[in-house]
Amino acid sequence: MNAYIKLARPFTLLPPLFGIISGAVCAWGSAHNPDASRAVTMSVVLTVALGSLCASFLNAASNAINQIYDLEIDRINKPSRPLVTGELSIAQAWRFTWVLYALAIIPTWWVVVYPRTTWSAKFFAPLSEHECFYIYILGMIATFMYSAPALGRTKKHPIGANVTIAIPRGCLLKVAGWTMVAHATVAEPWYIGSIFMLFLLGAASTKDFSDIEGDRAGGCRTLPIAFGVRKAAWMIAPSFVIPWLLMPLGAHLGILTGNRIALDVLGLVLAVWGTYTLWLIVRNPDELTATENHPSWRHMYLMMMAAQIGFAVAYVI
Repeated sequence: MNAYIKLARPFTLLPPLFGIISGAVCAWGSAHNPDASRAVTMSVVLTVALGSLCASFLNAASNAINQIYDLEIDRINKPSRPLVTGELSIAQAWRFTWVLYALAIIPTWWVVVYPRTTWSAKFFAPLSEHECFYIYILGMIATFMYSAPALGRTKKHPIGANVTIAIPRGCLLKVAGWTMVAHATVAEPWYIGSIFMLFLLGAASTKDFSDIEGDRAGGCRTLPIAFGVRKAAWMIAPSFVIPWLLMPLGAHLGILTGNRIALDVLGLVLAVWGTYTLWLIVRNPDELTATENHPSWRHMYLMMMAAQIGFAVAYVI
């Protein structure tokens, strides 16, 4: 069991969990909530709980499949991982992955918004109302595109890798959370998702700097390999600041319907935090390659979770 837990990498499951709950809370507090009373019913609570659990399963499956295809790279970069040490076989990892995919995808068929409040009504809802299910399918496909050679293995490409991380884990994650409470047929959830997508488009590369040796041996041209450490550091720099400034902009343009003051404050605080993280990166880019868990990587995860919580608060008050 300990080996399977290490394969799932539980710490990385927190951002999708927070992302789904935050997206759902934003939809609940937005002007687009289909239930005008904004009642927090058991149906809403169970739907969001189900969806967030499925998001964690999907991320765990993504972690597992990545380790299956990155076995030779991990022999260099991550020698303590269970597939490298032999604690688990490739066959065991595949079985674990498919179980997680099933647990992540199948239950989301029952994620349908108000006024369908019973499980039978959700199950037999028209196909167009199963938005969450389709988004999770797209997320699963993206995990294969990132890792599997048969689907392009975008991890080998400096830009493609970040795109296939940023779209599902940034944009689609927030929209999926939104579809647990309201329909995603308006601009607001996509605008919120785009903020996180633009952040991850650069921030996702923070781990690539310490993985250069193994990635190069495995034929993966990450940003620091393709463009050099210093240039890559400056290439990802805007993603730590600019996306957060879109929060007050969206609030003042009327796209975001949460509390305007809260969104203004949150955006500015995150931009300052991002500037500090950026300073940690560009002051000595070579330092990124010398340690596996550079402070910027931890700040990236903490910043993303703080943004998720902050968005939820802005749509509740």
